[in-house]
Amino acid sequence: MAGGRSAGSGGIESKHRKAGWGAAWRPGFARIAKAFPALLLLCAVPAGAASNKVRITNLSDVAFGSVANLSTDAVQSQSLCLYADTATNGYNVRASGSGAGGAFTLASGGNNLPFDVQWSSASGQSSGTQLTANVALSGQVSNAAQQTCNNGPATTASLIVILRSAALSSAAAGPYNGSLTLIVGAE
Repeated sequence: MAGGRSAGSGGIESKHRKAGWGAAWRPGFARIAKAFPALLLLCAVPAGAASNKVRITNLSDVAFGSVANLSTDAVQSQSLCLYADTATNGYNVRASGSGAGGAFTLASGGNNLPFDVQWSSASGQSSGTQLTANVALSGQVSNAAQQTCNNGPATTASLIVILRSAALSSAAAGPYNGSLTLIVGAE
């Protein structure tokens, strides 16, 4: 599924959202003006030969809106459905951002704003295991009973995106955006 939607205030618009087998996810961010609206665009794509063994659904864009309090971390978490059709229900997840070498950064003109990405194999979490760009986090287990979580738990994992206060307080004002790609593989 692909589509566009407008976030309304702040002029943030998502142009790409897609979920399916495999799993890559792209987020994009918006404006930082000592009130930094941020939007992360997400999408899912195949993850190689075992792509018919894993599926990620219920991804949505990550929007921070205007960030006015620069003395605390800005955290956005979302619960999603991660299905793994393996003997152990095991999977791994690897992330890369739109920065140089896959770094987790947002851009506004020539300015960059780093962000952190965390993953939890449980839904409803606001913190998880820190991901490193282009490095797989293995040993994850899904409790999804069905590939789109229509039967059993509605969500099975959490993606957490964090704008650290130190980076926010030193960032130049302006609209920031970027992408994050998640690739999930069967184990």
